[in-house]
Amino acid sequence: MEYVSNKSFKKFLIIWFGEFVSSIGSGLTAFALAVYVFQMTGTATSVSLVILFSFLPSILLSPVAGVLADRFDRRLMMIIGDSLSALGLLFIFLIMATGEIALWQICLGVTISSIFIALLEPSYKATITDLLTEEQFSKASGLVQLAASSKYLFSPIIAGFLLTVTNTETILIIDISTFFVTVLTVMFVKRNLQVMKKKQERHNFLKSLVEGWYAVKENGFVMYLIMIISLVTFFIGFVQTLLTPMMLSLTDVKMLGIIQSFSSIGLIISSLIIGIFVISTKYTKQLVIGLGFAGYFISMMGLTTNIYFIGGAIFLLFAALPFVNTSAEVLIRKTIENEKQGRAWGIIGIISQLGYVVAYSISGLLADNVFNPLLVEGGALTSTIGRVIGTGQGRGIGLLFIISGMMVVLLAVITYKNKSIKLYENPIPVQQG
Repeated sequence: MEYVSNKSFKKFLIIWFGEFVSSIGSGLTAFALAVYVFQMTGTATSVSLVILFSFLPSILLSPVAGVLADRFDRRLMMIIGDSLSALGLLFIFLIMATGEIALWQICLGVTISSIFIALLEPSYKATITDLLTEEQFSKASGLVQLAASSKYLFSPIIAGFLLTVTNTETILIIDISTFFVTVLTVMFVKRNLQVMKKKQERHNFLKSLVEGWYAVKENGFVMYLIMIISLVTFFIGFVQTLLTPMMLSLTDVKMLGIIQSFSSIGLIISSLIIGIFVISTKYTKQLVIGLGFAGYFISMMGLTTNIYFIGGAIFLLFAALPFVNTSAEVLIRKTIENEKQGRAWGIIGIISQLGYVVAYSISGLLADNVFNPLLVEGGALTSTIGRVIGTGQGRGIGLLFIISGMMVVLLAVITYKNKSIKLYENPIPVQQG
């Protein structure tokens, strides 16, 4: 049994490596497009629009993708999603290579890419459950976050350097080429992995969606976890969208890339700790502590114009987030039976990440029209809060970060005070359908 378990974990590692490479490529494009759009338009709203359209389709389509992950070969869904998502990037590249590109064309390209990326996430997460034992879930979660964090660790510093010697088109080509690596790794595992036959394969599509919803809804604790993550993603969405505009008002592109890459080492360290060691089985306690620290460090990001202090706060924020994500994911994974995991993760994806959608939709407008005007010359708060956190372009974003962090800390306190959540301090057995 141990031999089979180790062999399965090696197959997981092969797929994981492909996603690691893909994450670096995606991070290069995300950084380059954010800088390109901000320099082209000068507004945070434009940056938030590109991020929104690169994210929204994959979230809206995740329940459908979850059903497909349960009805068909999950590895095939990953191959299709990975390979076809390059089409959107290719579209942007061709427009840029032949002339000037408009904001709407960038939004269209990232939308096309996001549609096919939707096929990937539920299949990827369900494949982890296929391959691994419950004892390996926490370690796998840490490694998955490590791969995802590569877009923050390696991509910004690489992209920041590349943008000083080349252009955005080159970065798009690099990202497109990474898809070949990820597809090859999944194909290798698929060839050597017996596809699990799924009882629900002949079910009505709508019925499968409903079953996925009930798999999530029937456990109140799972719903509570999803709501927590949705609120956290709302506030983290502000950070993801507005960090580039705030930092570019304080420094240049190359330094922005260096600071972002250095800061994300915190996420790498925490993910490695989780991936190598089983640090706790009291995941709800770990969740509360992680939330508290994450909120505190979000607030610290907005307190000053010192780019090194801001970098240190981002470092510590990234160090806290893997503990939040792992705690919630392991508790959910242990609660939902394997046959419904694809559908369940599709539903969980759309609910838990609605916070991102809302934040991406409103963050630019809030920054440009509400918060930044408060702290520029003549603004309503320049003589009060401005004396503490500074005034000028981008300081309104800092104020928004302070408020967002305080809200996350409050969420941690509410979760800690919730008596019912303390019943789940121990691992939860899988419910049998």
